[in-house]
Amino acid sequence: MTLNLHDFHWTRPPKDFHIGEDCIEITTEPHTDLWQRTYYRFRNDNAPVLQMTTDERYFSFTVKTEFHGSHQRFDQCGIAVYLDSENWLKASVEYENERIQHLGSVVTNHGYSDWATTEIAAGIKTMWYRLSRREDDYCIECSFDGSDFRQMRVCHLWKGAERIRFGVYACSPEDSSFKAVFTEMALTECQWQAHNGQQPD
Repeated sequence: MTLNLHDFHWTRPPKDFHIGEDCIEITTEPHTDLWQRTYYRFRNDNAPVLQMTTDERYFSFTVKTEFHGSHQRFDQCGIAVYLDSENWLKASVEYENERIQHLGSVVTNHGYSDWATTEIAAGIKTMWYRLSRREDDYCIECSFDGSDFRQMRVCHLWKGAERIRFGVYACSPEDSSFKAVFTEMALTECQWQAHNGQQPD
């Protein structure tokens, strides 16, 4: 696989963005988000997502995110696999307050979202992500330095077995706006190795 930003296409383009040779900048708009039903009971499906399409069933996608301007609760930017409004995943750092942020991920299958998080310091404004695919299963990893990646979660997308779209997103669910910057994007062979242990049923 090769990564060419000309192959990336918008789902709901933002009003303000820039795409360079190896850099994507998105200025978020207020009241934009991705979420479906669970707990909050509302449905938000208006965040901009920039993705490429692939039939490749084994690969890893890595990207560096910078979000120095995030300042309002739930401001976020990260990676996404957005198939349709009710089937997608995302991973990001979501601003909470002056002390903490939530490093986490959301997986949405058949219109219901979950949210898995851990707290990190509010002063962290850079994060790398690595998304790996093995058929219809996915692994999300993060790194503070772009070198040492740690697993965030392993998950399944019920509609993620065939052709998919994947890339980056940014949004501000409350009355806020900031610039999200994406660099150091790379596509490689799948870095998520096959399981070495109990055999499939």
